[in-house]
Amino acid sequence: MNRTTVSEHGDARTRDGGGDDGTRGDGLRRAASGIALVVAAGAAALLAVGAFLGLYVRPTSDDWCALWKTRDMGVLGITADFYSTQNGRVTNAFLTGLLYSDDMRGPKLMPAVLVVALGSGLFLLARAALRALRLPRPPVVLLVAAAALLSALLFFAGTRSYQVLLWAPATISHTLPSVIGLWAVLAAVRAARGGPRWARGAAVGSALVTGVALGMLSEPFTLVGGLLAATVGVLCLPRLGWAADRYVSTWCAAACLGLATGLTLLYTSPGARWRRAQHPQESLSLAGLGETFHDWWRVWQTIGGQGAYAGALAVGALLGLALAAARPRTDETARTGRTDRTDRTDRANSKDRAALTDHSDRTERTARTDRAVGRDRPGGLPPRRLFLVVVLLPLPLVLLASLAVVHGLRSGYGDTGWTYGRTWTNFLFPLLLALCAYGAWGGYLLGRRLLAPVPRPAGRAAALVAAGAVALGSAAALVQPVRELTTATVVRSVAWDRQNARIRSEVSAGARDVAYGPLLIGGLSEPLFASSYERDWAARCTATYYRVDRIHRP
Repeated sequence: MNRTTVSEHGDARTRDGGGDDGTRGDGLRRAASGIALVVAAGAAALLAVGAFLGLYVRPTSDDWCALWKTRDMGVLGITADFYSTQNGRVTNAFLTGLLYSDDMRGPKLMPAVLVVALGSGLFLLARAALRALRLPRPPVVLLVAAAALLSALLFFAGTRSYQVLLWAPATISHTLPSVIGLWAVLAAVRAARGGPRWARGAAVGSALVTGVALGMLSEPFTLVGGLLAATVGVLCLPRLGWAADRYVSTWCAAACLGLATGLTLLYTSPGARWRRAQHPQESLSLAGLGETFHDWWRVWQTIGGQGAYAGALAVGALLGLALAAARPRTDETARTGRTDRTDRTDRANSKDRAALTDHSDRTERTARTDRAVGRDRPGGLPPRRLFLVVVLLPLPLVLLASLAVVHGLRSGYGDTGWTYGRTWTNFLFPLLLALCAYGAWGGYLLGRRLLAPVPRPAGRAAALVAAGAVALGSAAALVQPVRELTTATVVRSVAWDRQNARIRSEVSAGARDVAYGPLLIGGLSEPLFASSYERDWAARCTATYYRVDRIHRP
């Protein structure tokens, strides 16, 4: 005899899947998993190509300066040089020195590191979010598909794919900070979920230190990350009733303090003062604000014109449909599971009274948090007020953060600053997360309706086809950009290797002035781009790298 339970909307569902509703749910999960497998395979193939292309990366633009400075000055020397004479980005310089310590080996491996770190971090973030909401865990392939497609969209859907993934100076400044921030959040969640008492304090201290490092790594990320962390910290104040204690607010406050400290150290550095002197900032005016808003609008026109970003919504919808089809855990089952785990922990640690005390404290904190955020509600969704805030806030926050980034770009680079697409990564990453979350929410609500007692097979099929088609179309839309990126990178690497061999042969023969033919890629500057050699920093860095006095065009 089948045991039944009542869902959030009052419909009866069989626990063992023998009934009609359980069968429909199993079919929906299997269909969503099949589509997700194809999406995951396609996105993973694109990411694999991007990671492999790192082997064909060759120096260009800022690479030339980073190579000779690391070789001649060492890691600490280039760090001091950035702080004193370049831009004040101490963490940026230190990482640059580490990456270029073995010539181009580090930059060649960097794309693969970014692909793995971002994809695995997104997968773990999805699992943590589902666990926090007490939602049933969907098939792993759905989480893999979401993580892979979001990663592919971040790397390949923008206007500067080469810079976002393959050009080390840009990835250090604008891609790596988001990855570090993601893993910092995961560490904070892990400390809160079940670590010892000191783990929370260590997580807060780490947030402070990481914030200082990130503040001296990337100004755009500091603006975006600081805004998001401050908002979450305010919403999680215990007095608002959405958090049981001050851990989240304290962690966010530490992160914001660290970011502010790092940015202050950067801004007041001799290198930053020198950089501002080269590009004097205009005084704030209504005309200047209007131009900033115009640049900001053009940024979002460009982003909105890339239809592949809809794939973030679609893969989220697939995930939501699968969540709706999964059999919910009843409150009694959840409580029984927690009780069993507590009993096993008590028996395992019966000889360690301090560990038992810590476990009891964690259990009480978990219970308080559950009552505060309403996790004991059916379906695991938070209270309506908090849910509305979570739904309404992300997009306005992303828009505001992007406006701050565009203003900084205009202040630092003038009228063309908004075209520096590599900096958009800092707010595109939270945008993609928000779109995926919106899609999951919509798919979950739609799935619950389609799995109601009234059979709606046509609706289920239509929802799966629509979400699957958009997700697959999004991955397919990235094939052409990846193909163009592959062709440009490989062809340039062959030409560069041939030219590099000739130059080194001439240098070994005693030449002090060698010919260099510019090899443009990714919208980056190459040596001999300036109107005069004295102003051509790339040419001077290239000459120093080859240990010659000067380079000239063939």
